[in-house]
Amino acid sequence: MNTTNKHQPLSEIFGFPIHNQSERAMRYLKNKLCPFNNIVSNCTKNSIELPLGVCSLNYKNKPVIVCPVRFREDWKIMSEAAAFIFDETAIWTHLGEIKMKDKFGKPAGNIDYVLVSYDDKGRITDFGSLEVQAVYISGNLTGPFNTYLENPTPDFRWPQALKYPKPDYLSSSRKRLIPQIIAKGSILRQWNKKQAVVMQTVFYDTLPSLPEVEKSAADFAFFLYDLESVQNEMHLELTLKRIVYTKFDAALEQIAGFEAGSLTDFTQQIQKKLNAKRPDIDNFENIAVE
Repeated sequence: MNTTNKHQPLSEIFGFPIHNQSERAMRYLKNKLCPFNNIVSNCTKNSIELPLGVCSLNYKNKPVIVCPVRFREDWKIMSEAAAFIFDETAIWTHLGEIKMKDKFGKPAGNIDYVLVSYDDKGRITDFGSLEVQAVYISGNLTGPFNTYLENPTPDFRWPQALKYPKPDYLSSSRKRLIPQIIAKGSILRQWNKKQAVVMQTVFYDTLPSLPEVEKSAADFAFFLYDLESVQNEMHLELTLKRIVYTKFDAALEQIAGFEAGSLTDFTQQIQKKLNAKRPDIDNFENIAVE
């Protein structure tokens, strides 16, 4: 990645690093196109008419993927997940956005992709799930994006400190990853179906350490990707860096668990609330429960 432009939050716009001023990159920008197998030719992030065409965020001078469609480059994630879910002789394809319901018919969410193997008559022989986890953003990304579009230049700067955009890994895991694993993952586990999750390495590194097993023993796997510079830094390529093979139950226990904070601090907090509610009692500010 271009290391000369650190003071702005944009890495890729409509599929290209912002310092790529080639005719092709400018055509994608002008027409708001997506090169990563979106459902249509155009970018549709946040809006069809006025898409927020930021594929990856420039954070600490490294690209952080903030759009799930960015992971569709060359459909690498499909073939690499299929190699985990099926044996090498399987004939397979993928189906997108499959609704899932629990035992009582209540929605459990949509599976991003269901990978399906089938026989020569088109009958399903097996399937597994593939979830794609991009990163949520905190702060204002629309401001720098719109400012860049007014004057697309490789020397773009964004000095505003107020609400500077950055990845929100905590919300990404607690609001998206964990609920998906608990709801859809639990059902798939009961069906004895393998599950794969795609995310960027830097996101995975914010999660608790997971116990790893051999591929043959795993029913759950994390596929960790990064964006690497190619073509003299004019293009970023999605690259598989590591696969973490694990077991669903062990992964859920680690990821969904929360490490307890200070019991003393919490007790003092509720003591203050009680004191405010009961002004007639003595003020016990320093009570601690062992």
